[in-house]
Amino acid sequence: MMTAEQMIAANKASIDTLFGLSHQAFAGVEKLVELNMAAAKAAMTDNQNHVHALMSVKDVQELMALQAGYLQPLSEKAVSFSRHMYEIATSTGSEFTKAMEDKAAETQKAVSNLVDSAVKNAPAGSETAVAMVKSAIAASQSAIESVQKAVKQATEAAESNMHAMAASAVATAAPKATRKR
Repeated sequence: MMTAEQMIAANKASIDTLFGLSHQAFAGVEKLVELNMAAAKAAMTDNQNHVHALMSVKDVQELMALQAGYLQPLSEKAVSFSRHMYEIATSTGSEFTKAMEDKAAETQKAVSNLVDSAVKNAPAGSETAVAMVKSAIAASQSAIESVQKAVKQATEAAESNMHAMAASAVATAAPKATRKR
């Protein structure tokens, strides 16, 4: 049984975790806003420079070369922007995952301590019930660990796919931009 001090400490820890995660979420949103603002400013500057360059074009070949030269950096910037967004999202998400894993570990420890305490005070003849409870707790801990491992593997696979798609997009855009010249 938890004492009043333990309950207060547990509630305080939960509130601190909640506020910590809230701050991390806002920090992630701030990073995304900064990224979007920087991308918007860069796009506006690039478009302005491109329009000025278009105004000085003298023939169709120069126009085609200018357009081709504009597309390659544009696709690279889009891939870079996507990569930065993904990095912000995954780093923020990993902070949440870590906090949840820490809380799950704390909860598992508390449940284990509670069961151990109950076992010490269990009446004679309740060994079977105690064994069943311990077995159920072990199974739930194993299931949680399996889910955590699967989530980590899925995250790693998604990250690998993101990098492969980014490389493919840049590689695909490069030949198209140079062919038009």
